[in-house]
Amino acid sequence: MTEHSQEPNKHPEPESLLPIDEHVEEGQDAEGRKVRHRGIYLLPNLFTTANLFAGFYSIINAVNGNFYVAAATVFVAMVLDSMDGRVARLTNTQSAFGGEYDSLSDMVAFGLAPAILAYQWALLELGNVGLTVAFIYAACAALRLARFNTQIGKVDKKWFIGLASPAAAGVVSGSVWAIWALDEAGIRGTELPFVLVMLFALLVALAGLLMVSNIKYYSFKDLDFKGRVPFFAILVVVLVFAVVFSDPPRILLLIFLAYAVSGPVQYLLQIRRRRRVSESNPPPSGGE
Repeated sequence: MTEHSQEPNKHPEPESLLPIDEHVEEGQDAEGRKVRHRGIYLLPNLFTTANLFAGFYSIINAVNGNFYVAAATVFVAMVLDSMDGRVARLTNTQSAFGGEYDSLSDMVAFGLAPAILAYQWALLELGNVGLTVAFIYAACAALRLARFNTQIGKVDKKWFIGLASPAAAGVVSGSVWAIWALDEAGIRGTELPFVLVMLFALLVALAGLLMVSNIKYYSFKDLDFKGRVPFFAILVVVLVFAVVFSDPPRILLLIFLAYAVSGPVQYLLQIRRRRRVSESNPPPSGGE
């Protein structure tokens, strides 16, 4: 038998002109049946890509010494990050690819960018100690995002377990932005007293540790933005915008600091209430 007498192989599918495989993802249709989707959703991933670019741009500016721009860009990334998820839910374009892409973008924008910004602005003065603090923050952000992905659908959406990475980035970047805005020429962290540099290092480390803690934070995900609200509510929103834009660096820093502190305060209040309940209801004493 010669090789010419063998059955010819079936023609393989034509390969793509680009050396990139098409993304195929399994999902469910409206009736709950498993289906395979080819390609990705463009609209929500555009916001995610913009979020990624904002983090990358912040890192570039931090390395070049443009700390004001680097800090402000992190807050731009927060706005973009809040939009991609809402756009995906409103347009019903959620996907596993989008979720993973969002987490990787968040790691750049809210993990690496604030850590590099903090190090270049002030922690560089502390040598290896500053490098360690910056790495602790970045590592905690990565652990926070990984844990969040494993808890999707398993925990109450009303609460975050640990400080969310955008809020931690707001504390770190907001501190740089607020102090840098004190003077038109800008104040570099190394120009601050050594005690303040150490306090900033402690703040960065605490923000990182809060991300991997088990302290609960309100997520604001149960708020209904599509329903009707009283007319007074829109006046409150206008007032909030006016207050924030009157002094964005300091007002935003105060907001994120208050949110970061709210978790530990609530945790301590819960411990106090439990102690009061246990003291008012002592366990029955043993005996015959």
